[in-house]
Amino acid sequence: MMFTEEIMPGPRLRRRKLLTSATAITVGAAATTWGGWAPALAKPEKSKVVLAVGGKSALYYLSLTIAERLNYFKDEGLDIEINDFQGGAKSLQALMGGSADVVAGAYEHTIRMQQRGQRITGFALIGRGMQLAIGILKDRADKVKGPADIKGMKFGVTAPGSQTHMLVSTWATMGGLKPTDIVAIGVGAGASVIAAVEKGEIDGVSQAEPALTILEKKGLIKVVLDTRTMKGNADLFGGAMPAACLYCQPDFLKSTPGTAQALANAIVRANQWLQKAAPEDVAKTVPEAYLLGDQTLYMAAFSNIRETISPDGVMPEEGPKNCLKFLAEGDSKIQPDKIDLAATWTNEFVARAGKKT
Repeated sequence: MMFTEEIMPGPRLRRRKLLTSATAITVGAAATTWGGWAPALAKPEKSKVVLAVGGKSALYYLSLTIAERLNYFKDEGLDIEINDFQGGAKSLQALMGGSADVVAGAYEHTIRMQQRGQRITGFALIGRGMQLAIGILKDRADKVKGPADIKGMKFGVTAPGSQTHMLVSTWATMGGLKPTDIVAIGVGAGASVIAAVEKGEIDGVSQAEPALTILEKKGLIKVVLDTRTMKGNADLFGGAMPAACLYCQPDFLKSTPGTAQALANAIVRANQWLQKAAPEDVAKTVPEAYLLGDQTLYMAAFSNIRETISPDGVMPEEGPKNCLKFLAEGDSKIQPDKIDLAATWTNEFVARAGKKT
């Protein structure tokens, strides 16, 4: 796909003031609003919204599923069409190609696209920790003492270019390898991952829950790098690592701020529900197919990642910097000094959502 230059609407200086007015990057919430919108009169400018996601069945996007299943989007006056792709790179393409209004995807794409001369902005956080892990098939795990030992191996990622791909590529560079020294194979998320491992088509996985817990409990993989807990994120990244979020092109926020607010309201409400929900309630709420045939293991997988779900949709202050550092370590094309992190995120909408809920 070819990406073209897009100019960010509005003066650059005004945008920076908006996004950095409260706490560095994290809260551009109470200052100037997108498009001069009055919060008290908020109504969605468009009720029909097309949302793209890559691998919706993964717990990585659980807040999206909860908002859909508990009718939180409908409560906000939205008619959401969710198009589920194999991975995050595909959903990003849908946004840039104009077939989607909004994406539920990895925050890192906002940085990557800016490096390419395109601006996209995140506005509602789903995961404050990466929630991913790298596992090696059990019959090959003894050969892997560290990332230097994975040269030539095939890894099952959700899709090439996705965050699962980036994680294993960056891990390879930590061992002195180049990203091209490993092979990334798109196997999607969920049941397709289990099948790829059971058939021995790959040597390892870089994946999300619940596939990871199921593979572990079946004794099929050995986890060698884990970001499913906040401690795991702190150990690897130095703190919070923003993961899934809602992001869009800046014009969507400027031209339809009421619609963006409605989307943020629904996601924050789902985040808050998940803070208190019993694992059994979560398992009963998601589509049965998401359980991958084992409700008990699904509940265990949810428990594994619960603390990495954002409680309020707000971007942690250190999150963007941690993500930029991570990306730069694994991709020489990322030039940190040329990235305007303030343009990649606004907390304006989730700050209002928090007050509403």
